[in-house]
Amino acid sequence: MSEPRVKRIKTCLPLCKTHISSAGSLAKQNFPTVVEESLCGVSTLLMEVSYRLEALARIFEQSDLALPRVAAYFHQESVKELERAEAMLQHLTQRGGKYCSKNIQRPGTEEVCAVLPALEIMLNQWKEEMSVMVELNQLAHEYGDPHTASVIKSQFIQPLVPKVKLICDLLTSARRVGCTGDSTGGFGEYLIDRLQETLTIT
Repeated sequence: MSEPRVKRIKTCLPLCKTHISSAGSLAKQNFPTVVEESLCGVSTLLMEVSYRLEALARIFEQSDLALPRVAAYFHQESVKELERAEAMLQHLTQRGGKYCSKNIQRPGTEEVCAVLPALEIMLNQWKEEMSVMVELNQLAHEYGDPHTASVIKSQFIQPLVPKVKLICDLLTSARRVGCTGDSTGGFGEYLIDRLQETLTIT
């Protein structure tokens, strides 16, 4: 079945510009090339998110910060993001697509020295990820790929909703108790307790 000729609006999806389409794959059926390229690019985005969260975890393991519960939380979310990337790659492979290996960008977290900016980075990252997933879902619908659209909605969009709400709540609590964006600390002990109480039930 040929792909519909649809005039695309400007996209913010991280398309794989060097993607090699799997046109000869026997498993490929009703899998538009633009969706395949998008899945390839978004998979790399998820790996970069995982790398960034792991970098934040390492920051809070350092002796000058020593926030082990915060570090454990970022590490936990890093592992989950990597699992999401692997799930997307599995879907890509099952549909007969190919993944193009790429260099993962540096996390850009070198200046982080407190919980507040780390949570802000995580919130902005997940909002960006949510926007990308919603657009990927719409793209799959637009190009007649309901299977991919269903997978993106159930496995990638829905799990992000409570994550964004949780981080918003934590940021609100952090600001209320006087946490700052620098290394002065504020009421760090309270925030650690709050993080532990909140995150262990999710």
